[in-house]
Amino acid sequence: MRGEPSCPKCGGRVRAPGLFSDAWQCAAHGTVHPVQPVIPPSVEALDVVVHRTRVPVWMPWPLPVGWLFSGVASAGDDRSGGRASAVACTGPGPLGGMGELILVAEELGVGLGARYAGVDGPDPGPYLDVEKPADTKVLAAGRPTPLWHVSGPPDDRAVFAGEALGMWLWAVVWPEQSGLLMYDELVLTDLRDAGAEVELVPCGALSPRLMEAP
Repeated sequence: MRGEPSCPKCGGRVRAPGLFSDAWQCAAHGTVHPVQPVIPPSVEALDVVVHRTRVPVWMPWPLPVGWLFSGVASAGDDRSGGRASAVACTGPGPLGGMGELILVAEELGVGLGARYAGVDGPDPGPYLDVEKPADTKVLAAGRPTPLWHVSGPPDDRAVFAGEALGMWLWAVVWPEQSGLLMYDELVLTDLRDAGAEVELVPCGALSPRLMEAP
């Protein structure tokens, strides 16, 4: 994902639109919204994604104490606009050690959240028991937003998902015990609405999680 667009579902190479197709194509997954190359965390990197996107760009704001913004990725191109966004943050875990969080907002069928979650995609619906009360809630763009545990991810992470502003919202946390972070009444801001406050975001090193294939 460093140098060229890739498939949101598998991280594989994609074929650009051409004579025979006006869409990006993955050999395994057909037509996809390509993930653009990830660039190092910076206010400028956020600006690029925010100005292209058609979906929310979620970040805990204010960030938990000691946490830093550690990268952003988006799926889509300049013609279609961003159809998924993924924001990574890194900081001290609730039980010690370092924790990592990736928040994904995406349209139906994109598959980027499922990739980070480590489950078959593209959407979280089959993995959510919405007949039960939500496992936790966050405040997303000022609205209480229920999130449910996603069943079946790898043991090294905790995954939650729900719906916010009409899009899927995924929260993927490493290691699994750092999932306790999601019970701290996180306040999520859509960076499209943050204005000049974006310039105050503290930046850390790029999270390798953003560039991992499943």
